Amino acid sequence: MSWVFQLFQRYKVYASSGNEAKTRTSGIEWDQYFMGVALISAQRSKDPKTQVGACIVNPKNRIVGVGYNGMPDIDIKHNDDKFPWDKQTHYTKNKHLYVCHAEMNAIVNKMGADIQGCTLYTTKYPCNECSKLIIQSGIKKVVFLENKEPDRDIYAASRILLQTANIVIKEHTPKGDLSGLYEEVTKLNTLL
Repeated sequence: MSWVFQLFQRYKVYASSGNEAKTRTSGIEWDQYFMGVALISAQRSKDPKTQVGACIVNPKNRIVGVGYNGMPDIDIKHNDDKFPWDKQTHYTKNKHLYVCHAEMNAIVNKMGADIQGCTLYTTKYPCNECSKLIIQSGIKKVVFLENKEPDRDIYAASRILLQTANIVIKEHTPKGDLSGLYEEVTKLNTLL
């Protein structure tokens, strides 16, 4: 008798005894999971004021790209130290002219995958520049966690761009363990 057959026989006896493992009935929903990945990614950001994360997911619920806001990868070890992190009025000292947004980095880091028809999860509503990239890359749905300044020009333009391109826009509401993670990230952003 082969060892495979013996193992199979033991399993049959075990399974028929009513001891087989049952599928877990609890667990987080996909939206919770992917927003959690975006929140964790945000923690990689070196920005002292705002940490943003993004996660791109294909229609089969597979992660195909992840990103966070940071400086361009010029020198892998010290690129975040080469540019300003302030919002100074002098144009060369304003971080907004240098930083790559989380959504942009997630699209660039797409691991060679086709992102047509994918969903982008982001911890902050995308700006107009990121929305252009979202449209051009073929992403069809954006799930965001917060939009603190919906009337600001860059977010109003973003909304117009995404709606005109028929991209589904959904605000995410954290539940369970994810709400605790969200509160920690929000508290950290407020303290800095």
